[in-house]
Amino acid sequence: MPPMMAPQPASNLFRDARPPAHGERFDTLLHHRNLLVERIVSAAGTTPTAYVQPQDEWVVLLQGAATLTVDGRTVELAAGDHLFIPARTPHTVERTSQGALWLAVHLHAQQDDAPRARQGSPGL
Repeated sequence: MPPMMAPQPASNLFRDARPPAHGERFDTLLHHRNLLVERIVSAAGTTPTAYVQPQDEWVVLLQGAATLTVDGRTVELAAGDHLFIPARTPHTVERTSQGALWLAVHLHAQQDDAPRARQGSPGL
């Protein structure tokens, strides 16, 4: 039986949410078994990068605006909008507003597939 995870102290998603000078910052909020929850803070003018990830991802845009291309379709997101991106679905974050704040939930098929922690790697 896997060891029990200790309760984490309460925190606030909006604390220290200043955007980076360029690109995006990825903060791991929870990593447990095959689940990874990240806060993503975006600067305006993020360089579009295409992704095809092995895990499912659900994102919610908490503040700001963003434009994505998901499986060839343009998706406009405003604060409060959320989106499910199935594993192996091509997607690109095309544009973000300054200070766009995301919550990303990654669900890996197996615990062995889950990353230990991201070091500035893209979540979307």
